[in-house]
Amino acid sequence: MILIVFFSVKMKIVIMAVDGGHRDGGCDWDGRWNHVKKFLERPGPFTHPDFEPSTESLQFLLETCKILVIGAGGLGCELLKNLALSGFRLIHVVDMDTIDVSNLNRQFLFRPKDVGRPKADVAADFINSRIPGCKVVPHFKKIQDFDDSFYRQFHIIVCGLDSIIARRWMNGMLISLLSYEDGVLDPSSIIPLIDGGTEGFKGNARVILPGMTACIDCTLELYPPQINFPMCTIASMPRLPEHCIEYARILQWPKEKPFGGKLKYIFFYFNLITLCNLLPVHLYNKETSLDGDNPEHIQWVFERSQERAAEFSITGVTYRLTQGVVKRIIPAVASTNAVIAAACATEVFKIATSAYIPLNNYLVFNDVDGLYTYTFEAERKENCSACSQVPQDLQFPPSAKLQEVLEYLTENASLQMKSPAITTTLEGKNKTLYLQSVKSIEERTRPNLCKTLKELGLSDGQELAVADVTTPQTVLFKLNFTA
Repeated sequence: MILIVFFSVKMKIVIMAVDGGHRDGGCDWDGRWNHVKKFLERPGPFTHPDFEPSTESLQFLLETCKILVIGAGGLGCELLKNLALSGFRLIHVVDMDTIDVSNLNRQFLFRPKDVGRPKADVAADFINSRIPGCKVVPHFKKIQDFDDSFYRQFHIIVCGLDSIIARRWMNGMLISLLSYEDGVLDPSSIIPLIDGGTEGFKGNARVILPGMTACIDCTLELYPPQINFPMCTIASMPRLPEHCIEYARILQWPKEKPFGGKLKYIFFYFNLITLCNLLPVHLYNKETSLDGDNPEHIQWVFERSQERAAEFSITGVTYRLTQGVVKRIIPAVASTNAVIAAACATEVFKIATSAYIPLNNYLVFNDVDGLYTYTFEAERKENCSACSQVPQDLQFPPSAKLQEVLEYLTENASLQMKSPAITTTLEGKNKTLYLQSVKSIEERTRPNLCKTLKELGLSDGQELAVADVTTPQTVLFKLNFTA
């Protein structure tokens, strides 16, 4: 923790000094990398037992090591700054989002004039112009838009994502790049993954060596499914301000149909039957869906929530909370991003230089009440669906319906799939049992959901191949019939 704090403070100070008179050219000046040389060119009490101080490590950082940063948001901005000031010059950044006004309070590489522009482009331009010699290459794309050859070129990948699905996909991609010879993992095929995450005043950083340590899916239980409030509580016994907001969102909005159906009643009131007959029905009898980005919609939910809260003597309903509940927003805290990004950048530095022993392998940070942090070793799961290299067992009776299998794949805490597509091989031919993402195939395979596994022709020991947005790989399951 001391190293992380030192690194973060050091980088914050250095970024203010980088700008003075050295923007032109990529030349280094005397003393530029003194803060890094102290770690690489002399021994210390925390260095790796096998570490030998030399000048080669710094040259590797400056000239050879290629880093991929995924995400240019709250964590990503901090990561790019930290890595660039640590000596990493060959950096790529991937982000599919554009800059919003709400980003400006914590994503410090952006300015009001940048609103609407791609985050990756703006972040790369800022770092390249501010830190001489650094070459950040932006990619305004999804991570799924790249093939394995793109990811193979990097020495280390760092994630600053806010999506579990994207994390799992990236985790699966790096696992798919592993090479095995006679069942033995080839160490040269391993690309370390450093993953950081924050939620308000809480955060975590972890080091993943695919094929060796616990991967994202090994510890999927640490990322629980989104919590929904019970409907009975929302409707009858609200206790929290969130209950009142959910009542307005779920029950009152569809019942009262605000911002929709108004023309119908206006025309009826004025008895303009002829005009009504001339208008398409959808123009005057349309129900508007709730848009979390529409201030008028949020204001309506806010006012109804206040009325509901007053009825049950509940306090704490604010406009900001209303917006957060409707959009499922967890407030971002800049200081948490800074700490977690510093921890991740420190691990990148340790792995790239071999100067220090990496984190083993999970760090938890919490500053809700004071400062609390600890580390633990997340253990690899032997039957992990992503990295175990063995088919997963599915225990179902022959009378179970395919719908039950689908629900298991989406609701099981160790799988948490989003829209699984299930295929198998019957009589030597591939057969799609259910596929949700393509409308025409979904309609054709939907009747299979009501059929039993026996009616579908499946047998004990049958292998099912499941594809999902959470992984680039197809996950194999072995069907075991129970009595």
